[in-house]
Amino acid sequence: MPSLPQTVWLAVAGGLLVVAVVLLVLWLATARRLREERRQAAEDDRFTAQLQVSVADQGGRLRIIRELHDVAVHRVSAIVAQADGARYAGATDPTAAVRAAQTIAETGRATLADMRRVMTLVRESEAEAAPQPRLKSTRELFKTMRDAGLSVVVEEHGEAYDLNSGAELAVYRILQEALSNSLKYGGDGTEVRVVFTWTSSGLAVRVDDDGFRNAVLRRGLTPDDAAAELSYGVEEDLRSLTQEIAGPGIQEMRARTELFGGTLTATETPGVGFSISAVFPSIRFHNGVHGVDLSRR
Repeated sequence: MPSLPQTVWLAVAGGLLVVAVVLLVLWLATARRLREERRQAAEDDRFTAQLQVSVADQGGRLRIIRELHDVAVHRVSAIVAQADGARYAGATDPTAAVRAAQTIAETGRATLADMRRVMTLVRESEAEAAPQPRLKSTRELFKTMRDAGLSVVVEEHGEAYDLNSGAELAVYRILQEALSNSLKYGGDGTEVRVVFTWTSSGLAVRVDDDGFRNAVLRRGLTPDDAAAELSYGVEEDLRSLTQEIAGPGIQEMRARTELFGGTLTATETPGVGFSISAVFPSIRFHNGVHGVDLSRR
């Protein structure tokens, strides 16, 4: 039997070597991939476990907050009842009014302690709690929105005065939501006019934008096509006057406004854009419960 030439043996050996190298590379790649998958699975398991612990912890905190809130509401109701009783008893028995006042003070201190516990739990739940924005922070808000692409013009009428922190936060959040909507629906280049009107006890905030018009112009339409799309008639005018604009953002702004005795209206101007108006008739003295000036005269 004739032997194969040496070159054939070398070719066969070379081919087997190449196959072996390819198989080795594939095996190493597979082994590396399996190790990576096991490592990723282990990380996912750790993350899931941490998430479950975090959810359980937050659930516990919320449960405690809810319970403390219920206790506080009950105590505040008791304070109101005791105050009413003291008012009637004081007319005939001054000592009864003194005893009731002492009880009210003790109940109030206990309620305040519970509220502080609630705030402690809330702050612990926030890893990095930033200070709440105030009206002075609107300058930074306007700058941020201008950097994002809005053209914001601000007007202020009347003499401004300090508000309590809750009222200032409400006004800030309303402005933040309104400007965010202008940027969302109108896009880069939308012109926004913000007007603050101060009265002796109230404040009106209005935000007007040209989001509709700007969104159409940004599409690069010809002047005729843009004019046709922005045109409107009696039907559109009637709809803008009667249609109630709704949505989660509008509802939140309305809730913040009503909390301080105000009213919020959201309207659209056909062919132009949106308008948000928040009117607070007595925000200067409003504390989220009433809007009466309790200062001594």
